[in-house]
Amino acid sequence: MSMARRKEKKEKDLIDQLLDQIDFRGLTQDKVVGQEGLIKQLSGKILERALEAEMTEHLGYEKHSNAGDNNGNSRNGYTEKTVLLENQSATIEMPRDRNGTFEPIIVPKHEKRVPLFNDQIISIDL
Repeated sequence: MSMARRKEKKEKDLIDQLLDQIDFRGLTQDKVVGQEGLIKQLSGKILERALEAEMTEHLGYEKHSNAGDNNGNSRNGYTEKTVLLENQSATIEMPRDRNGTFEPIIVPKHEKRVPLFNDQIISIDL
């Protein structure tokens, strides 16, 4: 059995399933990697989803759940933040909590660079 056939039979992972939903025909380089391209948009959306998951973990209940009623802390909107990615920036919405105790890990407060990119830059400087 050829390598291509073995790969076809392999179950697709979640990322491949998501990518199957995108029509890549006719996409230009700019539409993929440009200033408002697909990669920038996906990066921003992934960071926002990760931040929402962190907020859910911090508060202990899902968004719109009644479990958060009268618990002393709740979601309190968003703050817009520009973060630096590998070769461009993205504007994301950072969730806030009413008590101001939410300390995100994926995009820390007062940081412009995502920690992964900071680590890469430090390792390049060494």
